Amino acid sequence: MTAYVFIVLHGVLMSAVVVRVLLRRPARGVALAWLLLAVALPYVGALLYFLIGERRISRQRAQRLAQFQVDLRKLTAPHIAENFKLRGDGAVATEHRLLENAGESLFGMPAINGNRLALASDTLDILHRIAADVDKARTSVLMEFYIWSEGGLTAGVRDALIRAAKRGVACLVLIDAMGAGRWWKSGEPEALRAAGVELRAALPVGLLHGLARRTDLRLHRKIVVIDGSLAWTGSMNMVDPRYFKQDAGVGEWVDAMARIEGPVAGLLAAVMISDWVAEGGDSLDDVMSKTGIRPTPVAGAVPVQVLSSGPGETGDALLQIMMSLIAAAQREVVITTPYFVPEDALILALRGAAARGVKVILVLPKRIDSLLVRYASRSFFDEILEPGGEIYQFRNGLLHTKSITIDGTAAMFGTANVDMRSLWLNYELSLLIYDAATVADLRHLQERYIAASEQVKFTPWPRRPLGERLLESSMRLVSPLL
Repeated sequence: MTAYVFIVLHGVLMSAVVVRVLLRRPARGVALAWLLLAVALPYVGALLYFLIGERRISRQRAQRLAQFQVDLRKLTAPHIAENFKLRGDGAVATEHRLLENAGESLFGMPAINGNRLALASDTLDILHRIAADVDKARTSVLMEFYIWSEGGLTAGVRDALIRAAKRGVACLVLIDAMGAGRWWKSGEPEALRAAGVELRAALPVGLLHGLARRTDLRLHRKIVVIDGSLAWTGSMNMVDPRYFKQDAGVGEWVDAMARIEGPVAGLLAAVMISDWVAEGGDSLDDVMSKTGIRPTPVAGAVPVQVLSSGPGETGDALLQIMMSLIAAAQREVVITTPYFVPEDALILALRGAAARGVKVILVLPKRIDSLLVRYASRSFFDEILEPGGEIYQFRNGLLHTKSITIDGTAAMFGTANVDMRSLWLNYELSLLIYDAATVADLRHLQERYIAASEQVKFTPWPRRPLGERLLESSMRLVSPLL
């Protein structure tokens, strides 16, 4: 009798998984991976699917995200209206007009001119400069990060926030609940709140939250905005690499950030404020009144497009824009990313680019902090190398910079990795940059990474041990779930 009950229960669970997968219509690789897992691990596979198999958000969050789109348009409209919409004024090169069109169509924001943008790659200097910028704040400081970690120079940023709050500056700080789980249990959040900093956890975790939504959807954005006119964004969490994950065996994390003055700073403030409102009960008008965000005057001549992506917001827009970038390349496409577990469509796009004579260069860290991703990533190397693509493995730490440059004229830079998690599960923030001088600076940084790397050669690569190849192929089967 007991065996019969288990057989019936297994049949019901399998049928439920199959029906859900068919109705949800995920990418074929994702669908097949979940069906395989449900068959291979009875009960456990089905349970995992219902917990983390769908980009499921709570009804309340769905309502807030619907409001998010309204709020974001309301916030960005005056910034867009008072500055240059780059269509027909010659600021975007002709070959990138279609890319800019795609960005506006998919993400709802045109490219905006009038910005000054400078890249920074010295993490310790970045922490010093962020603290110094906070010390100059007059009206507001907005921050959101995936990780905040105690130790080293992050204390300088913390103390600058405390000083700002005490002198009457509105300080709003949004930190991911899971990514900064250890930090939330430290004494720093209470010290910030005691000084008057408004602090909020994004996407809180727990049993009740797990029943309402998928719990591993994360806020992966990194944004700092001072007075609505100066902003930082890029790959760096609020961590001092000398103190962060020193026991992971991958060396110090290597990051890059962009410091931006001009209209785009106001757009980044709009993204952060919309995230803040989505996580709490504040009204948009109250937050706007408190922070005093206004349209930002022109500060330079760099055209930038803001891409804010995530579940419930943009569907497959991030995947589409990455493919559009690769398709637009005529001479070269260079990608740096710590985690490379791409959609099949991206692999085909890169292979197609190499086949038509575009130089395809991929720069990855030699060691990463996820064993599963490490082996899944290596399973794609053959497909990049075979048509003539080049792969370099960075030796001097965990290369964490996320960038794509094409032809030295356009680039994507920000928080998004070339992996399934960034494409489908994380809330990300990326910039499309249409300025040759700025892209040249980013391309120079990519070359520095390549100079500190070892190249993966195609000839010996297929001869690696059979056990490694089997492990890589096995991890690839579940790569849609990573």
